[in-house]
Amino acid sequence: MTKTILINKENRIKKSYIDKVDLVKTTDIEEKEILVEQETLYSFNRLKEYLKNINIEIGICSGYRSIEEQEEIEDYYRKKYGQEYCDLYVAPAGYSEHHTGLAIDFYIKIDGKYPVNDPEVYKDIDKYEEVSKYLKDYGFILRYPKDKENITGYAYEPWHIRYVGKFVANIIYSNNLTLEEYLTDFKGLIAVNKEKGMTSFDVVNTISKLFGIKKVGHTGTLDPIAEGVLIVAIGKATKIVELVTSETKEYVSTVVLGKRTDTKDITGKVIEESNNIDTSKLEEVIKSFEKTYEQEVPIYSAVKVKGKKLYEYARNNESVELPKKEVTIEKIELLDVNNNEFTIKTKVSKGTYIRSLIDDIGEELGCHATMKTLTRTKQASINIEESYTLDEIANNNFKLLSIEYVLDYPVEVVDKTLEKKIRSGQKIENRFNVQDKIIFKNKDDVLLGIYELDNDMLKTWKNFTN
Repeated sequence: MTKTILINKENRIKKSYIDKVDLVKTTDIEEKEILVEQETLYSFNRLKEYLKNINIEIGICSGYRSIEEQEEIEDYYRKKYGQEYCDLYVAPAGYSEHHTGLAIDFYIKIDGKYPVNDPEVYKDIDKYEEVSKYLKDYGFILRYPKDKENITGYAYEPWHIRYVGKFVANIIYSNNLTLEEYLTDFKGLIAVNKEKGMTSFDVVNTISKLFGIKKVGHTGTLDPIAEGVLIVAIGKATKIVELVTSETKEYVSTVVLGKRTDTKDITGKVIEESNNIDTSKLEEVIKSFEKTYEQEVPIYSAVKVKGKKLYEYARNNESVELPKKEVTIEKIELLDVNNNEFTIKTKVSKGTYIRSLIDDIGEELGCHATMKTLTRTKQASINIEESYTLDEIANNNFKLLSIEYVLDYPVEVVDKTLEKKIRSGQKIENRFNVQDKIIFKNKDDVLLGIYELDNDMLKTWKNFTN
């Protein structure tokens, strides 16, 4: 169950969610039985225990509410304070966060007792604000923070907290975001150090679950046999996936001579072998591939031919003409030779298959060659030293990369007049001497968009404000 589900005035709770939520029983400040989502209650009790150690005692005054209960509350407050008050503080039935079981209203015990009415709560706002700084450590956020009413749709409520998990809570707190802003405007990239045995989709899926954000994408597939740098884009950063994918990549790979497999790597079935291995011209042959040439796409790949992926042809034993793609080997270097194995370091263009390159080298040597290991050591400007394992990321031990850090384009801070034009997607004069693309930000360090050269003008390539 996602802990980042967004329920507000525009997003109604779905019955399918309510049916699945894992609710457990507890008691509120009046000793009445209530329900709260299981993980939420566990985390709240840990928060409560910590606060008690620093002489702050809190208790739940409201947890999970059914649609019918919310209707009763809405009716009560409408009669007591009027519709205007309800619009500010009371969610309509079906649109309340309390339907998720993840939201808790809590009260602080003052002078040995809990408040019994709203005015009493407001008297001790400072106490609630003191509690708010500890929320993230237990996976909670202040759901309706001060000065964000135009975003959340509700007035400031320092007693209304929402469980999202520690990972997300820390991001929201450190960036001063609301849940709405996090789910709609969040953007960033992570350099993942992918482990062997995982697919690129596995990595994307893990990051998506960790951040609680659906919009996540990688910037260049790494096969399960491969490891190393896989830049993953999150939220609005997915808009630049194609740019990062098109950047050059650097690999270190080990090669076995004398064998050729159907997959062109060591995981495949051996289809040809040779004992005629001569490494005397190895460095010369390798250097000869420092060029642009037409490379045949391996049959065990996801490239589509006539609407079907190539690996599907292979698995079904169907014949198919393999396509060729123009690739550039910008640099190739022989690092080591050890009997029938050698290691190379390559810098290549988008779309290059290292296992195909190795196969081509083997054919040129006349003895076959198969990729044994593959490590992507660099993608765009990001080195493997700047990447993190999924375990490190899960433990909040990572650095989120900005779009402007990853992309090698000039960055310009614009005034309000130009900002208005950029936000509305207007063409602007190329007074910045742009040759390709340029990144625009405002004086508050907000990313506005990426523009590209269009004749003598600049036009929107990606807008980040809509």
